[in-house]
Amino acid sequence: MAFINLETQGAVAVLTIDRPKALNALNSSVLEELDAAIDSLDVNAVRCLVITGAGERSFVAGADIGEMSTLTKAEGTAFGKKGNDVFRKIETLPIPVIAAINGFALGGGNELAMSCDIRICSESAIFGQPEVGLGITPGFGGTQRLARLVSPGMAKQLIYTGRNIKADEAKRIGLVNEVYPAEELMPAALKMAAGIAKNAPIAVRACKKAINEGLDLDMDAAIALEEELFGSCFETHDQVEGMGCFMSREKPKPKPVFTNN
Repeated sequence: MAFINLETQGAVAVLTIDRPKALNALNSSVLEELDAAIDSLDVNAVRCLVITGAGERSFVAGADIGEMSTLTKAEGTAFGKKGNDVFRKIETLPIPVIAAINGFALGGGNELAMSCDIRICSESAIFGQPEVGLGITPGFGGTQRLARLVSPGMAKQLIYTGRNIKADEAKRIGLVNEVYPAEELMPAALKMAAGIAKNAPIAVRACKKAINEGLDLDMDAAIALEEELFGSCFETHDQVEGMGCFMSREKPKPKPVFTNN
């Protein structure tokens, strides 16, 4: 691939968007490669994915304005769908995804970060949805995910004004989980990913499913979903081994590769 690097380190995969001269901006080719890279992941072996950007300045500076500037209405709709389809695929991956945001996360970059389960960033990271200044709306899920993450009122303020915010404010409003010095960002992301990967994969997947799907349900239906997923963990290797070792005070012996039992 020309713009995507995907490396696996044990049970953790690192996907890097590698277009640093364009601040890792998302054009159709990058989105297509990102889609193919996600499809190529062996989620039976990989237990956590980290997404980051190449270079020191940018995670993803946004969608490629040069490409968008000549689109017709129909082409604009299709381009929005292309980005949304890829980001929704990331959001619904069975394994957890961590965004390691190493600089600009504007427009489509912020939308990509929001499609991940957990967001951590460097002190130099900048976030925003500046689309109204270009005469368009956020097109890759920004109006929807931002309102769900930080509150509708704060999302409206950021989107209507097109104002960028720094890392400390992004943490204050709940857009990111943690802020690190630049040199500590990737070590922190990999440490977190490794910690997730050590836990029982069936349980971790069930937790992701319960949270993501439960948010769209009323409380009674969400609790019923949790009960179902809770029960599905029983009689699995990880549950039997984990609880047995807890009782005997021995260290669990996890299966090296994910299976459904």
